[in-house]
Amino acid sequence: MIRRASLVLVGALMGATAMSAVYSLTVPAEAAGASTYRELSIFGDVFERVRAQYVTPPKEDQLIENAINGMLSSLDPHSSYMNSKDAEEMRTQTRGEFGGLGIEVTMEDELVKVITPIDDTPAARAGVLAGDLISKIDGADVRGLKLEEAVDKMRGKVNTPIKLTILRKGADKPIELTIMRDIIAVKAVKYRVENDVGYLRVISFTEKTFDDLEAGIEKIKADVPADKLKGYVLDLRLNPGGLLDQAINVSDAFLERGEVVSTRGRNEDETRRFNASPGDLTDGKPVIVLVNGGSASASEIVAGALQDLRRATVVGTRSFGKGSVQTIIPLGDAGALRLTTALYYTPSGKSIQGTGITPDITVEQPLPPELQGKLETAGESSLRGHIKGQSESDEGSGSAAYVPPEAKDDLQLQYALELLRGQKTDPSFPANPEKAELKN
Repeated sequence: MIRRASLVLVGALMGATAMSAVYSLTVPAEAAGASTYRELSIFGDVFERVRAQYVTPPKEDQLIENAINGMLSSLDPHSSYMNSKDAEEMRTQTRGEFGGLGIEVTMEDELVKVITPIDDTPAARAGVLAGDLISKIDGADVRGLKLEEAVDKMRGKVNTPIKLTILRKGADKPIELTIMRDIIAVKAVKYRVENDVGYLRVISFTEKTFDDLEAGIEKIKADVPADKLKGYVLDLRLNPGGLLDQAINVSDAFLERGEVVSTRGRNEDETRRFNASPGDLTDGKPVIVLVNGGSASASEIVAGALQDLRRATVVGTRSFGKGSVQTIIPLGDAGALRLTTALYYTPSGKSIQGTGITPDITVEQPLPPELQGKLETAGESSLRGHIKGQSESDEGSGSAAYVPPEAKDDLQLQYALELLRGQKTDPSFPANPEKAELKN
């Protein structure tokens, strides 16, 4: 049986940064000194001056929100204030479901292009096809909108209608569809069989991740007899993070025992340790973990745990290096505060803050010519104001984070498959949990 850890978050990449977090109740702080309150009175005076005398009437709520964010961003890149809309968006991401249509989209020629409709969703049932171009949403032109703005317009409350105007190749006139929004569950784990190897790609750590992973492992075991199954590839590349309890459960899925991760705050009594419980879902089959510079936060927890406990061999390039934990403090209708409160440590007692996970076997994935010079991965250590890690260097996080769309072009995946099939050998593979020597 896999033990479910308590609810803890480790969030997502925001551009080049990653966020880790835990939900927490507000803890009373020590009273500020008199000098602090004098400084706060200065802030009040400045605010009143700006409000009353600035050349154009400012929006007071934006002034206050920007002032709060200015204070928090001076601490580190991951502490911030979320207004009510931002806080709800974060909750939607961690739930892994939202009210919408069920289409994967991109922008092309200022229109929203459908990459694919998701099976058994309102869009698929209404006849939306891959390659369709959405030109209008509820009669409003899409041109001039950013992709995220268009996506926001298509999302909405369940059982509310939306009208799309679609341009389709071969159609002599625009197609108008009225679609009723429904709950769209986003798959956190994609899985398939590569002949005799199970492939599991964890896209993000939402509330659905462990269940999706468990389902994927069971399907692979059903499709490939145990005596034929060579092992598993756990792909964490470009994974921005998510829920900490899900990272612990994903690690636990491959472990029989051992500490998965610990978090350590300002005070010694705030240290928390999370341990695996008996029950390896893969029945001890060899595991290879793929990471790159886009693997951050929760994905680094999984890679670090399986590497330190010698349960898996890590292949790829060095990960992002996001090793701090943010507490999410609800502020009622005002939103939420995201505040860095701890660092997390791998089972060997190592902090990966600013350093990342170094693979057991480094395999570079070259960029195709059309992307050279256009993709860059700047790790945690490159972020202004980041918390300096205990073993931080200036090496960055390896090459640009890139995963080819075709498995045949994926050198890191092909290397892992050849290791599992015995076509390549390396001292780091297979990993042996009996040889793990941890010093805490």
